Amino acid sequence: MSGDGRQGAPAAADGYEGYDRTVIDRSGQAEAFDAIATRYTEAFPHREGQVAAGAWLAGELPPGSRVLDVGCGTGVPTAAQLAEAGHRVVGVDLAATMVALSRENVPKAEFHQLDLADLGPGRPGHLGVFDGAAAFFSLLMLPRAEIPHALRMLHGLLRPGGPLVLSMVEADVDDAVIPFLGSPIRVSGYLRDELRQVVRGAGFEIAGEDSYAYAPASTEVPPEIQLFLQCRRSA
Repeated sequence: MSGDGRQGAPAAADGYEGYDRTVIDRSGQAEAFDAIATRYTEAFPHREGQVAAGAWLAGELPPGSRVLDVGCGTGVPTAAQLAEAGHRVVGVDLAATMVALSRENVPKAEFHQLDLADLGPGRPGHLGVFDGAAAFFSLLMLPRAEIPHALRMLHGLLRPGGPLVLSMVEADVDDAVIPFLGSPIRVSGYLRDELRQVVRGAGFEIAGEDSYAYAPASTEVPPEIQLFLQCRRSA
């Protein structure tokens, strides 16, 4: 079992060094998720891929491990799943309403309203080093130019060999505006070969991969392809 992630941990890299932070624009993103927060679970009732990936992450770590949930949403299913497995979960989300719902849904976990770009060392949201991490559909909210930096930052927050599970929608898009449950959001995606390349380039080994066809229950849009990667931080 690890400590609090702050003492005796390896030095973490920011990952955003060399990236112009002044171009980061999250305008409208948090507001959109605040608007749909109470309807999110109803719109996405079946998340088999996320649950399966969360189970892999939970099983890769001994009970009591410190785990980061990036883009925790309502806390269900991932933070709840990890906490139930005996892990110490720290969740972060940009939307205040999502953080409030997470605290209600998973009282055993710790949640913060933070931008993932501020999680690196020396940044205002730095929370220490973690034994494992999950990033389900949070990286797709970033422009493509930022995603490799975010992955390198997460690499620096994990202990050597630490597991990371992540998911993206398979699509060749970059910071495109789409309607999402009645609110506009900006999303990015990769085709799967390019996603693997980006993840490996950030210093992760890919231990497994799954894909699922999925469509929100409240819409009539064609199913999207969701990609789930099980990764480990390279030494």
